[in-house]
Amino acid sequence: MTSTRHGLKPAVPTTAVCASRIMLALLSATMLFIEAPFAHADDSPSPCAALKRIVHAAPNGFAALTPDDGRGMAQPYGDDAQCNGGHDSYQCQWTPRNGGSSADALQGVAADIASCLPDATHDVNSPARQHFYLGPRGSRTEITATTAGASKLRLTVSGK
Repeated sequence: MTSTRHGLKPAVPTTAVCASRIMLALLSATMLFIEAPFAHADDSPSPCAALKRIVHAAPNGFAALTPDDGRGMAQPYGDDAQCNGGHDSYQCQWTPRNGGSSADALQGVAADIASCLPDATHDVNSPARQHFYLGPRGSRTEITATTAGASKLRLTVSGK
């Protein structure tokens, strides 16, 4: 080998170093192709977007919301949501999926409300009724989830 002008020999990778670099590059490229089909957003229904849309409408009234606006809140729990809105409130009612109990589904709805709206105050937590509110007294948005008999759930969002 020849010396450089500083008297140092240029670093020449050995065969083992070259082979390990090639293997690392191939492994990295392979991982991209293996993980690509799995690197997408969760397609399961998320109630947060629907709940936030409904709560956001509260100060101006709920008349502009459609029945579809609330169905996303119920989708993780049931497929037959019936929703409607008026000036003072928006309400959805549905049957828990797979014959599950409305009390169990109610706990799941309450957990979703708490995680989607971390600023909401959860002031009633009972087997048949969950109540949350946002905002100061006199201009609160209230969120109430209740069992409606043994086989139904009801979610009501009201604003003042």
